[in-house]
Amino acid sequence: MPKLRTTFVCRECGSEHGRWLGRCPGCGAWDALEEQTPAPGLGPAKAQTTIVEAIKGSLPRPRDEATTDGARPVSEIGDESEHGRITTGIGELDRVLGGGLVPASSVLIGGDPGIGKSTLLLQAACSMHTTDGPVDVLYVSSEESASQVAGRARRIGGNTERLYVLAETNLHRIAKEVQRLRPSVFVIDSIQMVFREDVAGAPGSVGQLRRCAADAVALAKSVGAAAMLVGHVTKDGALAGPRLLEHLVDAVLSFEGDRYHAARLVRTAKNRFGTALELGVLEMTPEGLREAPHGAGCISAQSLDDPRPGSIACPIMAGTRCVTVEIQALTATGFPGSVKRKCAGLDSNRLAIVLAVLEQHARLRLADRDVFASVAGGLRVPDPASDLALGLAVAGAQLGRTLGPRTGACGEIGLGG
Repeated sequence: MPKLRTTFVCRECGSEHGRWLGRCPGCGAWDALEEQTPAPGLGPAKAQTTIVEAIKGSLPRPRDEATTDGARPVSEIGDESEHGRITTGIGELDRVLGGGLVPASSVLIGGDPGIGKSTLLLQAACSMHTTDGPVDVLYVSSEESASQVAGRARRIGGNTERLYVLAETNLHRIAKEVQRLRPSVFVIDSIQMVFREDVAGAPGSVGQLRRCAADAVALAKSVGAAAMLVGHVTKDGALAGPRLLEHLVDAVLSFEGDRYHAARLVRTAKNRFGTALELGVLEMTPEGLREAPHGAGCISAQSLDDPRPGSIACPIMAGTRCVTVEIQALTATGFPGSVKRKCAGLDSNRLAIVLAVLEQHARLRLADRDVFASVAGGLRVPDPASDLALGLAVAGAQLGRTLGPRTGACGEIGLGG
């Protein structure tokens, strides 16, 4: 038996190294190398051959392509838009995806535990359709039993006639089931719990995660089905696993929100078939997720009709839509030399610039005042066009004055005031 060679793989960039290092030479991340040992009797060449045979070689060719061998002229290659997109039945999710799911594409969705990722995908799986009608969807649950998924689907109240549920964690069995059913969409919830028997490491490790994600993407392209993968996130809010996962898939979505509040936000960080940085607004209800295209929890009519000191309405661009948010500010007595500057949903650097401009040009004394600023509803506003609303909110909180009812502010504040 040949001697097994231990390698160390970076969970951030996926680079391999012969020994452990405190800092990855590839991406510079600290304490990111994990030990990985290949399975006994399976060298790299044999493992790669196994992947090709199990995922590509044993599956039939894609539905809409006669051959994929060799290069072809552009004039002979069909357009994916000719086949039509698969709409999820959730308008806000379709907006973020650029109009729906593209056949043979892959989507990675990440979010905090308990935020509602499974509810979102299950609700979408019950209502997916094309112009020709409903489509078959395979929902693979690696964390819950089939009865749990079925109970949630009945509680949501969706159409479950063409929804198939599989409780499995072995990728080879999942691939065989996808080959047998040939669904238009298959969902894997979650990719961190799926494993391959011929790859060393526990489910969720760097080696397993990288190989399973690559195989799932290859499986989607082989059968012409759209793949939706659920990914866990770290305590910092980033997707768990190597950064390579984001490069493998066609779209990366982030499902955000506070589990103690109803508002849920769907953001897109990457989309090869639509606009990036798009935003979808949903609201969690006992019957499932409900669309809130006008911005649930962003601003209320009472806030517009009855303005308060330190509260300003600000219209911002979120992708291709304009959303009105409420920027709030509060000033309190502080100690010179140790004042606090806290903000939530805003850029702390922009807050520092706005406070400096107010000090210098508006003659507001804020050097001994604690300043707190936030965006109501849980939205993040990185747009510099919110500077004017932020400055008015701070000035209003300091002076105890308000703007008129139904008044908004939008504009960037320069260093010249």
